[in-house]
Amino acid sequence: MDGDVVVVSNRGPYTFDCADDGEVVRRPAAGGLASALAPAVAEAGATWVAAAVTPGDRVAALRPGAGAPIRLELLAFDEEDYRRFYGDVSNQTLWFLHHGIFDTSRRPIFNADWYRSWQVFRAVNEAFAQAVDRSAPEGAVVLVQDFHLASVGAALTRRRPDLRLVHFSHTPFASPSELRVLPEAVARELLAAMGAYRACGFHCDRWAQSFRACYEEVLGESPRTFVAPLGPHRQAIETIAGSDMCGGYQVALDEMLGSRRLIARVDRLDPSKNLLRGFLAFDELLAEHPGWRGNVTFLAVANPTREALPEYYGYRRQVEATVATVNQRWGRPGWRPIVLSIGDSIESSIAALARSDVLLVNSVRDGLNLVAKEGPLVNSRDGVLVLSRESGAWAEMHDVSLGVDPFDVSETRLALIRALEMTQSQRRALAVAAKQRAVTHDPSTWLEAQLQAASIPARV
Repeated sequence: MDGDVVVVSNRGPYTFDCADDGEVVRRPAAGGLASALAPAVAEAGATWVAAAVTPGDRVAALRPGAGAPIRLELLAFDEEDYRRFYGDVSNQTLWFLHHGIFDTSRRPIFNADWYRSWQVFRAVNEAFAQAVDRSAPEGAVVLVQDFHLASVGAALTRRRPDLRLVHFSHTPFASPSELRVLPEAVARELLAAMGAYRACGFHCDRWAQSFRACYEEVLGESPRTFVAPLGPHRQAIETIAGSDMCGGYQVALDEMLGSRRLIARVDRLDPSKNLLRGFLAFDELLAEHPGWRGNVTFLAVANPTREALPEYYGYRRQVEATVATVNQRWGRPGWRPIVLSIGDSIESSIAALARSDVLLVNSVRDGLNLVAKEGPLVNSRDGVLVLSRESGAWAEMHDVSLGVDPFDVSETRLALIRALEMTQSQRRALAVAAKQRAVTHDPSTWLEAQLQAASIPARV
């Protein structure tokens, strides 16, 4: 990677806050993308183009050099335009589409207001293309990240045919039948825009196959794809795990648990992560296996997200109500069956992963789910991974975990019981294998795959 590379994403490598004295304070952005790409971009002197999301970001956008050592260009959009781009289209439409979580009896509704938002989505993608046009050296490689910016390729190809454009999706991709939820013209436009890239990448072959199937059915052609799983940034994760703050959280967990076993999950509070069915499976476990009452605790570390959207706010309320019901039904003095910790502390998340006897990842659908790899990497108790077969990580971790259908509460309950009741030697064998598998790929191999895809000859 060198200075002739431009990374494009909705969220940048940093989040900026405004201090009382007017200075902007920079901190690393949450998520796998920032941790995977930021060190390489900084070292290479490459450029990163992103949206100014927070008020602090908007201030930083007016201050050249705020992102040093990264050459960071932040684009500040009208707040209503950004809401339409990010909320109406990216999250409430495309995210729900690709994760298969539409309640189609009620959503989506493609009315005049939605079509206004679609026009804004186009305009925001065009603005990103304009920014890259200004920033990119002749013949540069442009790595466009995720579904929000799928249309950047088409807009940029018209402006700069010299650039080598690659797109990478961090989400699943809808099947042809699911894609039919979109208006036909919108689906055609979206797919054609993705076809403007030299290649489109995915975390596992299943999502690449889905994209190809959609493209072939709608446009009658075969698009270029590649598969590049992302792995944890091992050094960064292990540094956090060894920090004093993370150690303090682990001590607190030990004091809370005593001799009890721990089932843990670490998720964003997103309907696609399937927290509700995980709690219902635990409720059923306590009902059907009374010997575990008082002897196991379920800790859920949940990061609030997109709460301005009604679906997300309502989901959080449902999650909290379900936890309260389970705790009321089974709790006793000195033992709370489910501990729901809502916050965004990376140290508390890593502490939960390290201390867990069982890690539950039962997402409805996931492009990857990096937690399924981070958990085995940092775990210190021969913890067992219970993993959704609908996660992208399943392709790599299927034989070192216990698989579950995310919709099947009883199967999930049985997998949790099996994990809890395994012999120590069985647990050890699975945990060692899972840790080895988790680091098969890392951010450097994932990045290298994108750079190699950029060398594919352009379509004539």
